[in-house]
Amino acid sequence: MDMLKVLKPGLAQVLMPVGRALARTPLTPNMLTVTGAVGMTVGALVLFPAGHLFAGTMVCTGFVFTDMLDGTLARITGSTGTFGAFLDSTMDRIADSAVFVGIAIWLATGGHDRLLAAVALFCLVAGGLVSYAKARAEGLGLRCDVGIAERTERLIIGLVAIGLAGLGVPYVLSIGLWILAVLSAVTFGQRVYAVRRAAMSPSSAAGSAGASGVTEASGSPVT
Repeated sequence: MDMLKVLKPGLAQVLMPVGRALARTPLTPNMLTVTGAVGMTVGALVLFPAGHLFAGTMVCTGFVFTDMLDGTLARITGSTGTFGAFLDSTMDRIADSAVFVGIAIWLATGGHDRLLAAVALFCLVAGGLVSYAKARAEGLGLRCDVGIAERTERLIIGLVAIGLAGLGVPYVLSIGLWILAVLSAVTFGQRVYAVRRAAMSPSSAAGSAGASGVTEASGSPVT
């Protein structure tokens, strides 16, 4: 279950007043989306490789909350839309990638642990596959709302492990990344299995075939 669903009521009470204040400014939801992603990306790719793990975690966490405000502002201003949802998901992928690339660079250089650097890159790839599996399934008209570790859980585990490592807590980064790697792989497997079951059900077979045919006929690449 997505942790954000559990925390949503409390977060809404915190974010709503801030969103109302932002609604009185020229800022748009898309501006907040891009600002949060760019800030998180720069923080991760500049601070993590330099060994400033705790500072990088604090910067990334701050911009995560900035990014969370875009949906609140969109609902308040009535500016929700398809492009905004697309932009938000795309920027999330960029920011998430920056976190794991940044920590992998530090592990391979200053951290002197190439194995753990490879684990961090595995987390990056597995996280991308988890998100892609859901997006592709929904594009075919199939539900894929399953998984032990969705984006919120993966990001929390990663940032907490990196931040504690920056404070000098021993072994926490290794434990956190290995746990994250396992959970990401399990989540991807859960989604593939769920899509397989949904695709084999009689009610979805025709719709899935039709959607596949349209995709192939249009020549659009599967991304």
